[in-house]
Amino acid sequence: MDGFSIYALFGLDEAPREVLGVGKSGRGSVAVPASVQQVVLFTRGRWGSCTCVTAELRDAEKNPLLSAKLTPLNKSLCWEYWEDGVWSSGATVTVKVGQGGMSKDGVSDAELTVSRKEVTPQGSVGPRVAREAHGKRKRKQEVQEDDGPGQENLCPNGAASENTPHRRGSKTLRGSLFPQGDENSGPGASARTPQTQKPKGRQGKTPTQTAPLDSPSGRWGHTLCPIDPQTAILIGGQGSRMHFCKDPMWKLCTEDLSWVPAETLAEGPTPEARIGHTATYDPESRRIFVFGGSKNKKWFNDMHILDTQSWRWSMVEAQGKVPPLAYHSCSLFRGELFVFGGVFPCPNPEPDGCSDSIYIFSPEMAIWYQPIVTGERPAPRSGHSACVIQGKIFIFGGWDTPVCFNDMNMLDLGLMEFSTVKTYGTPPSPRSWHGCALLSDSRFLVHGGYNGNNALNDTFIFNTDTSSWTTVVHSRLSSVPRAGHSIITMSTSSLEGPVAEQDQDSECTPQTLLIFGGGDNEGSFFSDLITMPLEELRD
Repeated sequence: MDGFSIYALFGLDEAPREVLGVGKSGRGSVAVPASVQQVVLFTRGRWGSCTCVTAELRDAEKNPLLSAKLTPLNKSLCWEYWEDGVWSSGATVTVKVGQGGMSKDGVSDAELTVSRKEVTPQGSVGPRVAREAHGKRKRKQEVQEDDGPGQENLCPNGAASENTPHRRGSKTLRGSLFPQGDENSGPGASARTPQTQKPKGRQGKTPTQTAPLDSPSGRWGHTLCPIDPQTAILIGGQGSRMHFCKDPMWKLCTEDLSWVPAETLAEGPTPEARIGHTATYDPESRRIFVFGGSKNKKWFNDMHILDTQSWRWSMVEAQGKVPPLAYHSCSLFRGELFVFGGVFPCPNPEPDGCSDSIYIFSPEMAIWYQPIVTGERPAPRSGHSACVIQGKIFIFGGWDTPVCFNDMNMLDLGLMEFSTVKTYGTPPSPRSWHGCALLSDSRFLVHGGYNGNNALNDTFIFNTDTSSWTTVVHSRLSSVPRAGHSIITMSTSSLEGPVAEQDQDSECTPQTLLIFGGGDNEGSFFSDLITMPLEELRD
């Protein structure tokens, strides 16, 4: 620790301030000027072999706002805050030097436990979480960040076996998921990320980009919703610098794979920018239902409807109650929307971090209600996937800090009964924020995701008739690890030509797989569009 010190920088016009001096150990703090918008912490000098630094930002009332860790591999951090443009007066930064159990390469023991013990369980059902009375699992209250998706939007820590290894301190994980750096610079380009700008003003259209774009900027946490064989609608997302995208809505024309900015095409009150929402298309009414999501400290339980015939937005003044949720699933069945799971805001009014409840929205009645459900409910979770097949919702994966899942659960929509699905074959490892797409009336695909430590690039197909998993190896799908992306299938003959003409049976009605966006856990956000005939998956 000789010669080791920690500094804080509050702007380019002033010198760094020493938080903890050379040769000192223990704790140090420094006041944050009320006029700054950014705090940078960095270290100087030689790190000890077993040293870590915990940094915490508190407001004037000593309430924790942000926290993170510095290690020999992560020697600096950047916090941005946009509460009315600056931090409130009286905020302080405190650092504490302690023993972090570092290995020779500077990686903490906890991180090594997660990354090196990531093993696909041999059992047919994924690891379960210990549940308390009434099917609830309590959690410790955590601090919500003021930027980006917030504390509850963080990826979970990985789970690999019955004794799930995990890391404490999700701020370190957040720094790993979205490091800091430069802006996005075009299709396929990536960006490093400090933090997010808080939304200004009331609900309304997000300001458009200064320079016109010919394709969406890189992002994750968005939705891509097909509305006809030639068109899909992209809504929301977050990308470079953890900023919510200023180009939040696009129309994808699959005939020539061209993008058209769509925010100004629709009239009415545009939904506020967000991530972790759902967008569900009803082919009978030809409307898109956008529900929930979050933005900074703001969490949503509003329901917005886009009529794709009149191209007009409306917001429903629904009866009944539904909590604010993000990273839930929303499934359409017989004209109603079935919302399952999701993460609550933090500080959290509910006893659990995530939900295990079903909420149903009836567009005809404009009402939310909760059905009577029997059977064994899945553990509370968010970031999972859900597919409706033959009157059943198949729910896979997800997370509830610090546990990641790879179990398969089913809700029979006729009986309203939950059950755990015993699967065969090698299942995907535990993950959340993965992509999922319906391939046929008995199969769906799972791709990528986040295991609490790394983004993934593997692909699996689940057959509901045989309850079996099949591993898919394809260079186009495994080229880049990604999470928080969108996957859809569309029966677009113009995209794949002869392949589409060959596939006439019902098993192959959606002929083309499309993947857009996501992040790689290394600070990169993608704006590429991958297309692939489903025939190649069968091969």
